[in-house]
Amino acid sequence: MTVSQPGILAAVPSQARHLFFSLESADALPVALDRLGSLADGETIVVGLGASLLQAQGRQLAGLRVFPALSGAGVDVPSTQHALWCWLRGEDRGELLQLGRQLVAALAPALRLVQSSDAFRYREGRDLTGYEDGTENPEGEQAVAAAIVGAGPEGERGGSFAAVQHWVHDLDHFGSLSPDQQDHIVGRRQSDNEELEDAPASAHVKRTAQESFAPEAFVVRRSMPWNDDRQAGLLFLAFGHSLDAFEAQLRRMAGLEDGISDALFRFSKPVSGDYYWCPPLREGRLDLRAVLG
Repeated sequence: MTVSQPGILAAVPSQARHLFFSLESADALPVALDRLGSLADGETIVVGLGASLLQAQGRQLAGLRVFPALSGAGVDVPSTQHALWCWLRGEDRGELLQLGRQLVAALAPALRLVQSSDAFRYREGRDLTGYEDGTENPEGEQAVAAAIVGAGPEGERGGSFAAVQHWVHDLDHFGSLSPDQQDHIVGRRQSDNEELEDAPASAHVKRTAQESFAPEAFVVRRSMPWNDDRQAGLLFLAFGHSLDAFEAQLRRMAGLEDGISDALFRFSKPVSGDYYWCPPLREGRLDLRAVLG
């Protein structure tokens, strides 16, 4: 039976670790992918494959592409595409660290870890600014329809596409703003999470209202705060049955539709951007037929 990786639709964990790998040896890749298929359960370890990894296997997947670098209305959105991404999910940061070490060893020498980022749940699902994150996430059958590929050949049906970005917040600047100014950036009141009727066109809620696109641009967000020794922000993660909905939202945020950039850029900026395809599971293992044949 082919099913989606369960971590995609599961609730956000209390701890997470994101691992990003570059491709070092195409010859060693089939063995590494076989090991990955055995280790990844799709729940504790969610796996996403980049376009370059499939190309190294002489494969292509409809709908998968490299994250686009965008320049909009006074803002820049970078592309930092990697070959492989693993999202480790759990409750114990130490356990995730050890699990990550196991993955790195199993994937060598084909794939090399180039970046790791720890993320965490803050105040039951809030961004570090204090605002609730993912308020309008679809749920139930609507979440499945938004995030999971419902048709297609075996090995692809049940998959999902992921968009991953690191956003770095200037929390000092945001904290210097009045509550009203903060609310108008987000488009909601922090106190009760209600949308503001008088929010400006640049408010994040208005820029990304999923039902306002044609076609509607629904995704399932699983973002979490992150930090390192130098910076902090939001590790944005969204799943879709294609990448089109996320990209439509991103282009509007950058002001490419009407010249109005998202007010989030006043205190936050993206410093990375990656697209991945998350293969389905088959009998409890990653279904890699679309990659390995």
